[in-house]
Amino acid sequence: MSPAAKVVIAPQRHSDITSKPLINGADQAYKYDTEKEGQASSHDETSVHEGEEKFKQLGWVKLTVCLIVEAIALGSLSVPSAFAAVGMVAGVLLSVGIGLIAIYTSYTVGQVKLLHPHVNHYSDAVALIWGRFGYELTGVMFALFLILIVGSHTLTGTIAWINIVGEVNVCGLVWGILSAIILYFVALPPTFAEFAILGYIDFVSIIAAIILTIVATGVKASEAPGGFEAVTWSVWPPPDTTLHGAFLSTTNIIFAYSFAVCQYSFMREMHTPRDYVKSIWALGLIEIFIYTVTGALIYAFVGADVQSPALLSAGGKISRIAFGIALPVIFISGSINTTVVGRYILDRVFPNSPIRFIHSRQAWAVWLVLVGIITVIGWVIAEAVPFFNALLGLISSLFISGFTFYFPALFWFQLIKEGKWNKDWKNIGLSIVNAAIFLIGLAILGLGTYASVVDIMDSYSSGSVRGSFTCDSAAYT
Repeated sequence: MSPAAKVVIAPQRHSDITSKPLINGADQAYKYDTEKEGQASSHDETSVHEGEEKFKQLGWVKLTVCLIVEAIALGSLSVPSAFAAVGMVAGVLLSVGIGLIAIYTSYTVGQVKLLHPHVNHYSDAVALIWGRFGYELTGVMFALFLILIVGSHTLTGTIAWINIVGEVNVCGLVWGILSAIILYFVALPPTFAEFAILGYIDFVSIIAAIILTIVATGVKASEAPGGFEAVTWSVWPPPDTTLHGAFLSTTNIIFAYSFAVCQYSFMREMHTPRDYVKSIWALGLIEIFIYTVTGALIYAFVGADVQSPALLSAGGKISRIAFGIALPVIFISGSINTTVVGRYILDRVFPNSPIRFIHSRQAWAVWLVLVGIITVIGWVIAEAVPFFNALLGLISSLFISGFTFYFPALFWFQLIKEGKWNKDWKNIGLSIVNAAIFLIGLAILGLGTYASVVDIMDSYSSGSVRGSFTCDSAAYT
């Protein structure tokens, strides 16, 4: 994006919303895409209009589905291990508490979109409070995080194939390449309204995998000597719990609620943006129910030795079946991140061109190549970094702390709040809530980074770090 004419800075209230971007930041030379579209030719204007119609077909139900695809993946089955690290009571409180915070911060994120309709991606929103610096910084954070998530799903796919086939003599890279190819093809639908169709399959897949795992671990516990009473689960944190261990497990729950990251990208396609509130509540309550029930039941059935993902605790043939059922969610939830970051890159590289609407042969050629590049980069990073899972935990602490916590709090203070913080009881109450959320974000940033770094060091010390681009399938399991 190139520099533009200065924009007058003025405070904005709910009552004076306009479609004209108002930029609140030191860098007033920043220019949004919507200001430049008027320079396009009449042919391009027609193509842009057709493209905008194509990308305005998302209702609140499909938005909910897209958010579910982005948020509820196989990581939901890592929640039981988090319960094992902090105990049943703390696990339930964290699952419900973080879920409610995520609903509120996502509501705040959506309010910014309604006040500033030109905001199409998270970086556009941060530009409103931090100017060009915030725009570029958040853009890098956004793209890097999503590409790493794509890489994470190539690794998860590798682990799933190895467990399903049960053959460790096959080179592990083969399964990684196969996973990357599947992720590529699933990511090709360019609109989220189209992608939502796959979302229904995704949701059925993860629910079926969770139910099978719960039933299998429950039956296994009931048939073991001593039955359910012999399971070693704890109401309170185990005596040997360390700060970095507990917080590392807590980041699994935090990461599971990180649906605000892609919210602007999804809302851009809504034909009635104000309906996003229905989606946020629907998704948030579904997540709270799934994570709390899954975490509590599987932890109660397996105990302190529960594995992550919990599919591995189902044992033998059931575990292999569960991984097979979970294959759609692995690849669909991974691919939507490719689509989101691909659309973001198109908006940056082709701000004036109808290419960004993927409406012609030339545009489709660009899209096919871009999706391929994103997928390959994700796979290469995942295979090249021996401690990739720990690296993903580090990146999550660095970035999710902002996307889900302290950025929404800053949005409320700088873009949404009407009048002074102590104007009335509503402002006082919301100021306290958002200040607390801001501090929680900083705590996650600091303690999460610390816990992830310690985890990386411990992995090297214990020798559990696999080699880069290794063929050893056993190293992935």
